[in-house]
Amino acid sequence: MQPAKLRALLKNVKNKSVSVADALTALAALPFDDIDVAKVDHHRALRCGFAEVIFGSGKTPDDVVRILENGLKKAPCMLVTRASELHANTILHAFPKAHYNARAKTVRVGKPVPLKTTGVVAVVTAGTSDIPVAEEALETLQAFGCASKNYYDVGVAGLHRVLKVVPDLQQAACIICVAGMEGALPSVVGGLVACPVIAVPTSVGYGASLNGMTALLAMLNTCAAGVSVVNIDNGFGAAMCALRTVGKTQLKKRI
Repeated sequence: MQPAKLRALLKNVKNKSVSVADALTALAALPFDDIDVAKVDHHRALRCGFAEVIFGSGKTPDDVVRILENGLKKAPCMLVTRASELHANTILHAFPKAHYNARAKTVRVGKPVPLKTTGVVAVVTAGTSDIPVAEEALETLQAFGCASKNYYDVGVAGLHRVLKVVPDLQQAACIICVAGMEGALPSVVGGLVACPVIAVPTSVGYGASLNGMTALLAMLNTCAAGVSVVNIDNGFGAAMCALRTVGKTQLKKRI
């Protein structure tokens, strides 16, 4: 249940347009519904400011649809990450208006509620091969109504490319910086902007990149102050960090 809906329900109980019994029925699903294959967390938006997101990998397409059907009873929009093509086809059959991003491996069902933010989140990649992880981040931001803009293929192999977009990056409220190989781009960006920078190492690279470990360790050892780092290929996690940074959620106000 969204904070605004809970507030409205409590006001209606106070002014006696909704009975206590009806209010208890509406609240009965809090904090979660047990649908056998999952316990759908309807209370997460109240606790954390953002609704639950479904991690598709390891779940059957039918299970994902069941979770979506239950979750959408309380949330206006739900997101599935790490969705296979089979996941996507099954979801689109059940929800024809769903949005599928094959590159990001995400499916969004429902219409996002615009999020009040302190500004725009910029999503930057070092190379074209890093775009799938960046797209996962962008889709997550968009699922929660956050304004975002992408700057792709501006890595340190051609430093002039990132320097060209620095004026734009300096206007961002937060930057998600995605890079593989040696993972140098977040350090460069972190030394040129004042806003928080969230570094995302990717598993892109040759043998000594160790499936992203080299980029991860490089980012953790950055000399640019104020750069935070999430796990390898975790575009979703980076986006959630950004949302908590720039979002003016209902949780930050007294309910």
